[in-house]
Amino acid sequence: MGSYEDDLESTGYKSVETGHEERQALLPSSPKEPGHVSQETKPRGRCAALCSRPLVQIILSFIGGVAACLAVQVIACSVSKGAPSASSLGRLASPSAGSTEVHRFPPSKPTNAFPSLFPTSVGHAGPTPTGAEPALIQTAPSYPLHTGAPHLVAPSFESHNSSSSSQFDLFKHWGNLSPWFSVERGSFGLDSSPEAPEGCRVTGLHLLHRHGARYPTGYASYGGPANFSSRLHNNAAKWTGKGPLSFMNDWTYKLGEEVLTPFGRQQLFDLGVSMRIKYGYLLQNFTETNTLPVFRTESQDRMLASALNFAIGFFGYPFEGQYQQSITIEEKGFNNTLAPYKTCPNAETSGKSNRSLFYVREWAQRYLAAAHARLAPQLEGYSLSIEDVFTMQQLCAYETVAIGYSKFCELFTEEEWKGFNYALDLFFWYDSGFGSPVARVQGIGYVQELIARLTHTPIAVHNSSTNSTLNDNPVTFPLGQSLYVDATHEVVVLNVLTALNLTNFAADGPLPATHIPEHRKFKVSHLAPFATNVQFQLLSCSASPDPQIRIVINDGVAPLTSLKGCPEQKDGMCPVSTFIEAQKEMIRTTDWEWGCYGDWQLPPGAEWNTTVGYPPAKEA
Repeated sequence: MGSYEDDLESTGYKSVETGHEERQALLPSSPKEPGHVSQETKPRGRCAALCSRPLVQIILSFIGGVAACLAVQVIACSVSKGAPSASSLGRLASPSAGSTEVHRFPPSKPTNAFPSLFPTSVGHAGPTPTGAEPALIQTAPSYPLHTGAPHLVAPSFESHNSSSSSQFDLFKHWGNLSPWFSVERGSFGLDSSPEAPEGCRVTGLHLLHRHGARYPTGYASYGGPANFSSRLHNNAAKWTGKGPLSFMNDWTYKLGEEVLTPFGRQQLFDLGVSMRIKYGYLLQNFTETNTLPVFRTESQDRMLASALNFAIGFFGYPFEGQYQQSITIEEKGFNNTLAPYKTCPNAETSGKSNRSLFYVREWAQRYLAAAHARLAPQLEGYSLSIEDVFTMQQLCAYETVAIGYSKFCELFTEEEWKGFNYALDLFFWYDSGFGSPVARVQGIGYVQELIARLTHTPIAVHNSSTNSTLNDNPVTFPLGQSLYVDATHEVVVLNVLTALNLTNFAADGPLPATHIPEHRKFKVSHLAPFATNVQFQLLSCSASPDPQIRIVINDGVAPLTSLKGCPEQKDGMCPVSTFIEAQKEMIRTTDWEWGCYGDWQLPPGAEWNTTVGYPPAKEA
């Protein structure tokens, strides 16, 4: 995210950079280039002996000597370039435990970079006719489910998890750090599937998705992998891991900060491919109107990278000329519905963040007590805290989505992973969802944009995070299109779900810090994992004269019965006109000025709660 974002990462930690030292160690020890011939001066005393030989023999001897010298120089330089020194090898093989390992790529000034010699197109492409656009959402007999984590290696639980069931999927128990997956049918209370219901046809799609898997952000008030690594590194000479923690003696911190991981890039590429296969036929609308789609993201590196990877998956390479990418600015002072916290001061004050951390700390003391007792004695010379143990669970998730596997994952039981998953539910419930006093005001700007698109009517009043410069321009904010794609953060996705008044997800709230509610509806791993996607489907159905809308979150159909006038319907559909009126009422009754700038305060702890994401009411 950009302010109090995403999760509970490290505060104020600056990476220890060793890449320069590694580069120096790997440079050749000799300055000579391959093929360099030493120009030594021959002693005069040997000239007479050489000159007395036949000319041919002298020439052959000279050539042979040069060849031998060249061979020796090439071998010497190759060995020098190809292998680090002994001291370098020792440092790379046994780095200081807890230190930061940095690998810089690409090199800043590559010596062999000649773009003119490597054009991206040389013509001669062969046949390039296109076929019909896919429409899997309409035509396939079943819907393809997304399992969530290709390329990642799950841990073995044999040593500590004898109680773990064979059905337990660790990747689904990391809260907002989980890779997105298709939730089970009925997860949100409706026994329905994402494909078009019988007798219906999907006529439009509004897609809201999160960025892909990333490295930790650079701050956290609780937990934070980089903070933990820094503490370990500062005390590296004093502690020793043993038993299940013996791997930490040679462990290094390998995580970057905030940008997408390779797996995160893959997630968005796959999501783009998936959406093209399901909804490609909607592009016919643009051909008929002689227009291009406009997709939106914002300026953060991982956000832009996610949007472009999605575009490569959706349109293929090269995607130039197939769509237009709107990039809004995420920075204080810039209205932005995809980053509303930048213009909502109360999002960072009024005790909001302290409330979410209060619940996480309370819960961690309970669910991690046994893990702390088990692991603390295994790290001699370091006083392991409950917060450190929580951070080890974070490291499991972050290392897995960054480098494919993590030894930290093996340290915990199935029940402890369920506890970690719930800890993140608590954090986001009180930070960004229905338990946050500023969730609704932050999400309402996107709701205003959604209603403008559904009604083909420009936004009349900009009284939220909407940006009039962009929203009032029909080129940058087009109306009347069949396909919209917006990329944002998980906190904003939860803000939007709250602002839409989907309070079926709040049925278990306020969430307690004493136990995990059975069959709870609010699960961040279901609603806001890495690359989460919310599909607003527009449908035309033979059994109804009115256009319908429904919301599909990570392939789970969400009920809309919490919206005024929306009927109980087995496939989660609501007439578009009814949906619009319900959202207009939410817009009218949401006070951006009061929520974001009002002088209200919250008591500490659990003394005050909300389940609709709104602050205390104004005094009369």
